[in-house]
Amino acid sequence: MVDSMADGPHRISERFRGFLPVVIDIETGGFNASTDAVLEIAASLVRMDEDGMLAVHRTLEFNVKPFESANIEQSALDFTGIDPWHPFREAVDEADALGELFRAIRKEIREQACSRAILVGHNAHFDAGFVNAAVERCDIKRNPFHPFSFFDTATLSGLAYGQTVLAKACAEAGIDFNNEHAHSAAYDAERTAELFCEIVNRWKECGGWMPSFG
Repeated sequence: MVDSMADGPHRISERFRGFLPVVIDIETGGFNASTDAVLEIAASLVRMDEDGMLAVHRTLEFNVKPFESANIEQSALDFTGIDPWHPFREAVDEADALGELFRAIRKEIREQACSRAILVGHNAHFDAGFVNAAVERCDIKRNPFHPFSFFDTATLSGLAYGQTVLAKACAEAGIDFNNEHAHSAAYDAERTAELFCEIVNRWKECGGWMPSFG
């Protein structure tokens, strides 16, 4: 685990134009962010060490109750293996999940001396679309994420490894990936975060980013 280094020589606040990368994965009841349910959401926070290298810090995860009148496609449930009505899911309302998640992200932004969060995701437009739709649906006023910019690990891994599928990109990067655990928001968020860190760190090792000490 990487400790907070907001006051150290290498600052994550200097790496991404003041933005804090937060890796998000969402499991849903379909592909339409406006009509389809959010069933799981997870966020992996990353931190930078004194050498300027990124690593996964911790992951927050929530099982989410479908919002009223939400659409859920059976094909989506077959794909993820999620039972939205399982009595042991301990699911919370969408607003409660986002509220707790956003509070943790805002705290991390402050601790790392960043200006705001930027969403990282594998096919990030999908996760960003569902986050933004849920924020609007729940009338949340304080969204810590940049409203339209994000980092897409499908694109980054295509550049770095020639692979865009998460499992194949992880294999190329030397990251363990268990397909039996895939399509859990927490598992996919953590593997995506590890992949993001590996790509960013490799780029630094190749001389692609040098921190400013001015």
